[in-house]
Amino acid sequence: MRVLPLLAGLLALAAIQPTEAQTLRIGMRDDPDLLDPTFSRTYVGTVVMTALCDKLFDFDDKLQIVPGLATSSQWVDPQTLLIKLRPNVTFQDGTPFDAAAVVYTLQRHLTASGSFRRSEIGAMDHAEVVDPLTVRVVMKQPFSPFVAVLTDRAGMMVSPKAAEAAGKEFGLHPVCAGPFKFVDRVAQDHITLERFPGYWDAARIHYDRVTYRVIPDSSIRLANLQSGALDIAEVAPLDAAAVEKNPALQLVSVPSLGYGALTVNTGDAVAANTPLGRDPRVRQAFSLALDRAALSQVVFAGMYIPNAQATSPLSPLYAPSIAVPGRDVAKAKALLKDAGVKTPYTVPLVVYNTPQAVQTGEVIQAMAAEAGFDVKINAMEFGTALATVQRGDFAMALGGWSGLLDTDSNAWTFLHTGGALNMARYANTKVDGLLDRARAATDVAERRDLYAGVWTQVNQDMPLIYLWTTRNIQGVSRKVAGFSLRADGLLRLQDVRPAP
Repeated sequence: MRVLPLLAGLLALAAIQPTEAQTLRIGMRDDPDLLDPTFSRTYVGTVVMTALCDKLFDFDDKLQIVPGLATSSQWVDPQTLLIKLRPNVTFQDGTPFDAAAVVYTLQRHLTASGSFRRSEIGAMDHAEVVDPLTVRVVMKQPFSPFVAVLTDRAGMMVSPKAAEAAGKEFGLHPVCAGPFKFVDRVAQDHITLERFPGYWDAARIHYDRVTYRVIPDSSIRLANLQSGALDIAEVAPLDAAAVEKNPALQLVSVPSLGYGALTVNTGDAVAANTPLGRDPRVRQAFSLALDRAALSQVVFAGMYIPNAQATSPLSPLYAPSIAVPGRDVAKAKALLKDAGVKTPYTVPLVVYNTPQAVQTGEVIQAMAAEAGFDVKINAMEFGTALATVQRGDFAMALGGWSGLLDTDSNAWTFLHTGGALNMARYANTKVDGLLDRARAATDVAERRDLYAGVWTQVNQDMPLIYLWTTRNIQGVSRKVAGFSLRADGLLRLQDVRPAP
């Protein structure tokens, strides 16, 4: 007589447990750094935070800025911006999202020690509350990209109560105003989020949980996707064809705002006190030893576009006058001879310890050898590589940037003297002046010309050797509907749902 009640209890329990279809499983290439919008510097960290932390603004597939937590913005004058906020929004700890929270977050981005957002919003003098749903932002000088900057991490809002309580530990258990809230994280393994029922746009969220699995090896990611252990996974370009051929999968691929580059240490560290770090002729020779188109074909199935600037051809700020250098081994050898460099000249190269990055390093190694360079590949785990570059203990590093909406965010912080992501330790007053003028200008053609001047000088000095514009590629199970990508490659989970 007790069997039926027990069975009923089990059925009831099953009914409240998330089914496999209610858990979205995502495969990522690297383990994110801190899940804190102020201190994050990685693409994979931003991927996870996109589900945790809504932004003030976003952009659509045509690169047009659209509302997010903010409903509108208006420049009152060249140095004063009014931002109107969405009403009835709460953070995941139940506290209200309002003008005071926006002011708190922006000031945190601007003033916190070690903030990677400071360079992005450094033209801001201060923000202030006008009323509970209106913020006034006052600039030190005109800064036209400010609203565009707020379409990425600088626009992600954090709970002031949670941030104050957690202090430096906030990134270990972040609290924002996005569709999912943080549950747990196991380093190098996974991050779990669960649906936030108080989300302001809850009707567009269709999964109870999201699990991000860290799988650096692209072949293993692909195998997990093919077996059904993952629903969405970043796909290496060489694996794209396999996804397209699989009837259980779909390939979602769009052009990117991002770039790949070699960063050369030109600072005052011991590792930079070499011909490579001190003489631009040596860096130019290294660049001329590379065939960017062949590199793309071999490692990226031709899906990455050779480029010599940090601006994607998608952008209206792209400077078509900046030519991609062709390979010229003879000229590379002549430059090394002119610089008094004895060959073979050893160049240590830091790469991430993933098959794709190591293969890229090996192709670069083979190409550079023909010009007289002896490239020594030092493959490191992602976090270790970031830390090594951050402290300046490197000569050259292979990396890149996922790309943000405005070129300012892809250039100023990497190239301006003192920029938060200026890992080359590059300093050039002419480039600083051009970058600053491009920030103040509002005319697109004028800004494009100013950036053309930046790339011309940078391609002479070569603190960064730009290689290509990347492409965003994800493999998606056909059990998932509503998934799309935009040019920044971030995974927006609104409207993503189990397929009918």
